[in-house]
Amino acid sequence: MDVIIDRFEGEYAIVELPDDTAIQAPRKLFISAREGDVFTIFKNDDKTNERRRLIRERFDKLKKK
Repeated sequence: MDVIIDRFEGEYAIVELPDDTAIQAPRKLFISAREGDVFTIFKNDDKTNERRRLIRERFDKLKKK
């Protein structure tokens, strides 16, 4: 999904979504961004699966105690 930085308001970036709506997002998510910059946001399945695996391992260790 591509999003566009519309403007900055204090600690927030006003981000335009593909459906032409706008949301506030923490400015720190868009380091060095300027108005008009386009960011592509995507889900990383590999990292998601790795994180789930690690959480499952931690949970299993807790259950064994």
